[in-house]
Amino acid sequence: MTVEEFEQFYAQAVARLVGQLYVMLGDLQEAQDVVQEAFVRGWSRRHQLDRDARPEAWIRTVAWRLAVSRWRFRRRSAEAWKRSGAGTHVEGPGPEQVMLVAALSGLPAQQRRTMTLHYVCDLTVEQIAGETGQSTSTVKTHLARGRLALADRMPDPRVQEDHDA
Repeated sequence: MTVEEFEQFYAQAVARLVGQLYVMLGDLQEAQDVVQEAFVRGWSRRHQLDRDARPEAWIRTVAWRLAVSRWRFRRRSAEAWKRSGAGTHVEGPGPEQVMLVAALSGLPAQQRRTMTLHYVCDLTVEQIAGETGQSTSTVKTHLARGRLALADRMPDPRVQEDHDA
């Protein structure tokens, strides 16, 4: 199957396959995910998928098997959690965490990652450089710029304490 033929096959079959898997699975999002993954796998085998070999059946079978694998993984994960005795209730984030995440979300991705590794994960500059593949000077620059940006976004709790007194 050529690239053009595969693209045409995709355009003609994707909606139908998602609909079929939706009926089989009862979950539209899951059906979309497994069909897309099956098409990705089919793309690398497009030369083997000729029209006489029923490529739609192949995609549908692969999508179904992917869904079954996901079910098994979820079931095993749930069973492992039950065996570990992990509590089912997890405390939600407090106002401070929500404010921190909101402030960090405004930073560029590398600054956000560096700030999190340093202040939340307690990694040193050298450890961050090793984990991210950046130089220590780049890590220090991200930390300095991140602190400046957060200073504008987050109130200083010390000022708040003095104001309340």
